[in-house]
Amino acid sequence: MTLTVKVISPDQTLLDTVAEEVILPSSTGQLGILTDHAPLISALETGVLRFRKDKAWSAIALTGGFAEVEENEVTVLVRSGELGSEINAEEARKKLDEAEQALAGVKAEDKQGKIQAEQALRMARARVQATTAI
Repeated sequence: MTLTVKVISPDQTLLDTVAEEVILPSSTGQLGILTDHAPLISALETGVLRFRKDKAWSAIALTGGFAEVEENEVTVLVRSGELGSEINAEEARKKLDEAEQALAGVKAEDKQGKIQAEQALRMARARVQATTAI
């Protein structure tokens, strides 16, 4: 059996396919979904959604959101996302280095700047991880 998987951002549908397995970056850790999974709704963190289709793994870097699982359908609503296959690995590593340097350069009293730099670092890390499905 398979799961219907949809990943939707405000401006586009990133993914609409069937898969045998999905791994979500939930707010409580990695969450694996197989067919006949119990219904659930989960908050998602910035991270990598992985899915297995035809015995091959693929990935999408996500910037937070929510996932609903019901009757072998996984619907993921995110702020933004990028297919791992469309990410330039070299550029993603460079952006990760830049994000790490930016966070290191934030002054301790700049709480807002620190939050923004940490978010940018999480997304840069997710983009690098998404370039290698598994």
